[in-house]
Amino acid sequence: MKLKNIKEVDAFRKAIDSCEHDVLLKSPEGDVLNLKSSLSQYIALGKLLSEAGDNLELFTTCREDEARMLEFVTELEDEQEAAEKQSK
Repeated sequence: MKLKNIKEVDAFRKAIDSCEHDVLLKSPEGDVLNLKSSLSQYIALGKLLSEAGDNLELFTTCREDEARMLEFVTELEDEQEAAEKQSK
């Protein structure tokens, strides 16, 4: 799944921590970071918050974790849409 504008860093890290297996972030250059590693999380968050953040893809190694992360991303998108509507 593609990630966009992750601004809720703590919530993102909690969603990753709730996963039982590996959560991977892949860049367009082919870099793959395992987000279950704290060091990789910091590197990934730097990439997510930079201009390249919209080009990163998130993968999980089990379906249950995929459902958790998909739920997080969906809630995040819904919150962003609601905030955009309020600002108009």
